[in-house]
Amino acid sequence: MQWEFVLLDKQNKIATITLNRPEKYNAFASNMRNEILEAVEDAGSDPEIHVVVITGAGKAFCSGGDVNERVSGKSKALSTTVSNERHTMFKTVLAINSIEKPFIAAVNGIAAGGGCNLALSCDIRIASENARFGQIFTLRGTHPDWGGIYFLPRLVGYAKAAELFFSGEIINARESLAIGMVNKVVPHEELMPATYNMAEKIAKNAPIPITFIKRGLQNFCKMDLPQALDYEAYALDVCRKSDDFMEGFKSFLEKRDPVFKGR
Repeated sequence: MQWEFVLLDKQNKIATITLNRPEKYNAFASNMRNEILEAVEDAGSDPEIHVVVITGAGKAFCSGGDVNERVSGKSKALSTTVSNERHTMFKTVLAINSIEKPFIAAVNGIAAGGGCNLALSCDIRIASENARFGQIFTLRGTHPDWGGIYFLPRLVGYAKAAELFFSGEIINARESLAIGMVNKVVPHEELMPATYNMAEKIAKNAPIPITFIKRGLQNFCKMDLPQALDYEAYALDVCRKSDDFMEGFKSFLEKRDPVFKGR
């Protein structure tokens, strides 16, 4: 499938979604949100794909909404457009959250506003030393979107999230690592090799338990200990009935790498 602002590449069980509007720092254009959703759904529905990477072309991950498009009036029928954009953002974040595959954000530069929260909606974030993160909504007279109110305090805690939202401050990659916003910071030229190294490690593992682990992690705030233990017992029962379960133990005894098929 061909899109104007998004690229989708699939190799070695890994799908890479690249926001491709580098001349505008990958700011969301009028139809770009729909293209991101379509790419996410395409990667998520492909049984050959085990991990999805989201990154940006050029110097930015995503600078958020296109301010020039708003101010210039290029976005026609503003109230209808905003409503459609909100619906698309809602569906995209829910898709990333509900698709039973790990999503990794490879943050190559500025991730601001909705672009920051798109990265936060992923399961894992690897940042280039050039990356910067900003919840700049209050500087523009608007409110966070793309699930920022949900994701940020779960990653960094209430007080730090409040500081970042209220101030609109942009922080660098090292600070984002220190507060738990990202998993890893690497030299800029090593960003994609480091991302694919992690993605390949995950893609080689058994997809059925990864599916259950992602569900469990997403609901950890809602479960008490007995519920967590019940969930683990259910997931273990399903895994034990799979071919991959036997493959995991056979490969260990045979001293070889396992070959998992998701069955």
